[in-house]
Amino acid sequence: MTPTTTSPATDHTPRTGQRAVVAGVVGGGFMGEVHTRAIRAAGATVAGVASSSAASSGRASARLGVPAFASTEQLLLDPDVDVVHICTPNTTHAELALSALAAGKHVVCEKPIATTVDDARRIQRVAAETGLTVAVPFVYRFHPMVREAADRVRLGGLGAVHSVQACYLQDWLLEPGDDDWRVDQQLGGPSRAFADIGSHLCDLVEFVLGERIGRLSARTRTVLPQRGGQPVLTEDLVALLFETASGTLGTAMVSQMAAGRKNRLALEVMGTEASIAFDQEAPDTLWLGQRRESRTLVRDAATLSEDAARLAIVPVGHPMGYQDAFNAFVRDAYLTLGGGEAHGLPTAADGVRAAVLTSAVLTSASAGGEWADVSSPDTTAVEPTVHRAASPT
Repeated sequence: MTPTTTSPATDHTPRTGQRAVVAGVVGGGFMGEVHTRAIRAAGATVAGVASSSAASSGRASARLGVPAFASTEQLLLDPDVDVVHICTPNTTHAELALSALAAGKHVVCEKPIATTVDDARRIQRVAAETGLTVAVPFVYRFHPMVREAADRVRLGGLGAVHSVQACYLQDWLLEPGDDDWRVDQQLGGPSRAFADIGSHLCDLVEFVLGERIGRLSARTRTVLPQRGGQPVLTEDLVALLFETASGTLGTAMVSQMAAGRKNRLALEVMGTEASIAFDQEAPDTLWLGQRRESRTLVRDAATLSEDAARLAIVPVGHPMGYQDAFNAFVRDAYLTLGGGEAHGLPTAADGVRAAVLTSAVLTSASAGGEWADVSSPDTTAVEPTVHRAASPT
């Protein structure tokens, strides 16, 4: 079945021995634009976009510069589509992901992949049964300097890690007139600040440490009781105290009401010999602190670890940023569609992990900050270095 409108073909570079990946996008907002750019950067073809109605699909088509499908069902029935990118409101993710898997499509689904742990685990189970890839855009893993930090921790460059401090701060919901669909539980789910950005922060903490958070204590606050004339039932702020299985202690602050902060995702890992810090608002550098010397490490492929250098695609001195990280994530996700390998790709298991952490944060906060155990057997192991998926049929 073909889309209802046409547009010029997207340039793509087929991989050796097989045709280029063909992707469909569901949802056409800001994230739809980000995904579409990343699809093209990966050398894939964008078959088209579907939204909540034919009219909405048409508007998304015009904005993204791709054909429009009349419905999501039409997109899923298209035999040429290999992978479906889901960029819709949170509460629709699970149903769309399961429908795509049932149609034999690989899935790239915005987080959270589901707003309940049970639904997230169901997606993970179906993906495993079918051999299809489910990739989740925890894209901050794909900054070269994040990989460098993770490698230095793994190789013992910091000594024995004992503590972490982290934050993800935004101000886009600072004022009473600021509103968004994410505030509405019917669309965004039971958690907002943590599910939206805190999940990114905890994923980064666990990825760099190479181990899972074992237990956490959370407090949340809703600063503004109303937005847009409606009561606010989701949190604006989250404060976390956490501990890993090895005994590393950590603190994390998550806020969508931090005046002047746009996307300050920052992480500092401290060990017995050195500390290392990453701030994604200055993603081309790492700060390395030692007792007698502190210095700034610059993204230079000639001096980075192999994994970090792989992601450093422009010469040193030329900045890289969020879209570059997103492009790298999609490129790696597409490698697995033909049975290839991708180091550090966030998959359905990481989507389950985010759902477990989100549930634990809400449970702990509702109990006044009591400790919540997040070391269940199916989420304690860090995602394997290599992920493989079956080739599309």
